[in-house]
Parts: sequence; structure tokens; C-alpha cells
Amino acid sequence: MELWGGIECTINRVGTTTYDQLARCGHYERGDDLARFAALGIRTMRYPLLWERAATGRPGEYDWSFADERLAQLRGLGIEPIAGLVHHGCGPAYTNLLDESFATGLADYAGQLAQRFPWLEWYTPVNEPLTTARFSGLYGHWHPHERSSRAFARILINECRATVLAMEAVRRVNPAAKLVQTDDLGTIYSTRRLKRQADFENERRWLAWDLLLGRVDGRHPLHDDLVRWGIEAGELAWFRDHPCAPGIIGIDHYVTSDRFLDHRIERYPRATHGGNGRESYADVEAVRVLDRPGTSLRQLILGTSQRYRLPIVLTEVHIGCTEDEQVRWLHDAWTTCEQLEAIGVPVRAVTSWALLGSYDWDTLLTRGGYHYESGAFCMRGGKPRPTAVADYIRAITQKRGVAEIAALVGNTVGWWRRPERLLHAARLRDSITCDSGVDLPAAVPGLD
Repeated sequence: MELWGGIECTINRVGTTTYDQLARCGHYERGDDLARFAALGIRTMRYPLLWERAATGRPGEYDWSFADERLAQLRGLGIEPIAGLVHHGCGPAYTNLLDESFATGLADYAGQLAQRFPWLEWYTPVNEPLTTARFSGLYGHWHPHERSSRAFARILINECRATVLAMEAVRRVNPAAKLVQTDDLGTIYSTRRLKRQADFENERRWLAWDLLLGRVDGRHPLHDDLVRWGIEAGELAWFRDHPCAPGIIGIDHYVTSDRFLDHRIERYPRATHGGNGRESYADVEAVRVLDRPGTSLRQLILGTSQRYRLPIVLTEVHIGCTEDEQVRWLHDAWTTCEQLEAIGVPVRAVTSWALLGSYDWDTLLTRGGYHYESGAFCMRGGKPRPTAVADYIRAITQKRGVAEIAALVGNTVGWWRRPERLLHAARLRDSITCDSGVDLPAAVPGLD
């Protein structure tokens, strides 16, 4: 099992404002970052070659200067890049996620990128398509700021179609090119009254992968929902005729990915209140409520393996917290994957995400602020400073002994396993036993 690296690289639009994580951390101008990553022992990286960054303003024309420079550096350092083309973005200004030109435009960019760099083998054309469709089409956080199931479905279809067309364009140049398809993956828990909503969301989380694998036919649990949301049956059939199986399923899992839905909204802060049009409920971090400590990561990996029978990588592992807690979070993920690999689960790597930190994810990138979370390097002060996470990465890549790694982690468990994590008045004494990530029980026993 390997330890990969990645840089938080979101480019997203809010209204008429574009937020660019790489511009904020200074990566575009700093030419020695890749050498810093290589010095940690990282040999595979999710690296941004973003469509929005390369676009000149005229469809079909691109500025390759950044890609030329950085890909040459990566090759010289012996780092295998996984090319990320859209990361929570909606493409250049001349398109958007609801426009059919998003799919064809991304395919054109991917094809030209492959022609210029035919040795590139791994691609992520669209990062986290389901999550982006939710944030842009269902919740209205990001451009085009829609709030409907129809917009959510149309964006998801466009993103997945763009992925298929992009990989087809790349493979016309390099038939060996492979897809690393990422998405955020968590488990939705609920009170018994909201079990139907939790079951729906637990099924929906797989939808992008199911579309790409050509699995959404009339028997699929969400087929009729998609048709009701305006997706024609012929559009779904197109995916079955053009399957695009990932070479790797990329799981992005955060401490906030697991959610708990509770109809007793009076027990929670107003900011957590929401609903589905039928029921009102609070949507809170499960780790802050459920009595069982930890997260569902082990069950999610097992369930993903059972569902798809494909290699798995944790493609984003990061927590916004102190350096020692960040080390514990990464160590939890690493040891969980080691244990699963030992019993035959095809886990290939764990990715230390946000190596240069990230900005304003406390507001889901909806406004420019001053909230910064460090990663393997801290950018406070302007120059990258190695953190305790960097020490841990080096210990893993250099295959140091168990005792030395344990000393870096310390004897304290992460806050997500400690009693003080339970913040809300509605603390639950019932734990949920999850035997697999495929049929995870959604409703907490005894809570009516």
C-alpha cells in the first residue's frame, strides 16, 4: 500500500466571483513545491491541470505554460501525476454545469492535453461529481446556484457524460489511460421517522459511479427518480452503451461526511435545520451525536469493495484541526486500510490531501474569508513550513518502525473518538452496528 499526496485545488464560482485555492496558497508562483513533496517520499500525486486555469477565453484554445512546466518537474522528480481537470468547478466562463457544452468542452480539453502529454496515464476529469451536483444544483451554494432535483440531476448527468467523453478523447491518444473516479462517501443515519430519507441518501451517494459503470437501468433504485427529475430514459441508456469503468474508485471521507438526521429539530441549532419538502429535520455531523465513536470508514471501504469489485484508494484524507489531531486522523485512515488490505480488500493507497492546506472550507467556499487549515505544510507566514503531518508522511514512506510511528501519533485517540465530541443535547445512547457498507442500517434503534 502506498501513501499518495494531493493539493486542495478547488476553483469554484459564487455569483460572479471565482475562488481559486491554488492562487491563495501561492502554488502557481512557487516553483519549488513539487520538490518539497518529493522530499517527503511521495511518488504519486493528484495534481491539478485544471480546465479553467488553461482556458484562454476562446473555446478550444489553451495556455499550456503551467502544464508544461509542472509536468516536466513531476517527471524529473519521479512523481506519477493523476491529472485533475475540473475540481468542484463549472468550467471556463463560456460554459457551466447545466450547459451541454460543458461535456463536449471538457472532452476537447482532455483530448488536447493527452496529445501534448501522451505519457499521462491517470485522469480524474471531474472530481466528486455527485458532491458538486449537490452543492451547485440542489443546495445553491456554488454556480449556477440552483435548488432543485431537476438541476441536481442535469448537472450530475452532464458531469458524468463529460467524464465518459473526456476518457474517450484521452484513450484515442493513449489507450492505456485509466480513470480515477472520486467522490465524497459517508453514511447517513437517522431517527426511525426519517429512515426513508436516510435510505434514499445512502443510495444516492453511489449514483455517479453507477452511471459511469452503466448500471442505471430500469431496476436501479433511482432510475425512476432520475426520469421524474427530467432525465430521459435514452440519456440513461447512453451510459449503458458507453460504460467507463474506473481503474480506481477514489473515496474521499471526512469527519463531517457521516450525517445524522433528526426530526426533533428543537434540540439543535437553527443553522442545522432543513428538510425534504415533507419532513423538517436537523442535519448534523453524526460524530457529534452518535454514542458509538469514530466514523464509518471501515464499513464504507468494505461496502465499496463488495459493490464494485474494483481497486480502492482513499483519495482525500484531511481534517481541519491541530497538527497532532491531523496526524491521528491520517494514522486512523492508514491503519484501517492496512488492516483491510491484510484480509484481501483491494486498497491500494491513502492520499494525504491538502498538502499546502486549504482556505474557507468552514463556509463551504461560499465567501472569501481568512479561515486557513494547514496540511503537511503550513502557509501562515507565506513560506511553506513542514508540519507534524509531513513528519508522519516521511515515516510511512521511509517504512520506519512501528515504535517510531507510534511516537509521532502519541497515546491520545483523536477527538472523534473521545467523549467531548458529543456536543448536542440529543446525545444518543444507541449505537449502530454496521456489518457492510452496502446495506448500512439508517435508523437508530429505539428512536421514534
